[in-house]
Amino acid sequence: MIRVKRVYEQPSDQDGFRVLVDRLWPRGLKKSEARFDLWIKEIAPEDRLRKWFSHDPEKWEEFRKCYLKELEHKEDYVQQLLAKARETDLTLLYAAKDEKLNNAVVLKEYLESRLETENK
Repeated sequence: MIRVKRVYEQPSDQDGFRVLVDRLWPRGLKKSEARFDLWIKEIAPEDRLRKWFSHDPEKWEEFRKCYLKELEHKEDYVQQLLAKARETDLTLLYAAKDEKLNNAVVLKEYLESRLETENK
């Protein structure tokens, strides 16, 4: 099972392996308070795409397409997450305020699609 969750939310037993998938450190969160197992900032959208999107709902579909294309070139990091997802529950952590329009949602979709293809 792959989940997405804001990094500011309390961890739960269902989270499994928790991975921060943002390029920038979450605003207002002390490193001593952060509860995650791994930070893969390299799998986040490139700065240019992230800044262009700026969480504008009007740009969501184009952002999603561009980020999915970027993920095709981040195979080492994708494989690392797929390996974890095969062995345990995986929670992708993000800092954005929008729970539906953020990079972790796209990444989850991409990972689930890859896992589904493997299982066919």
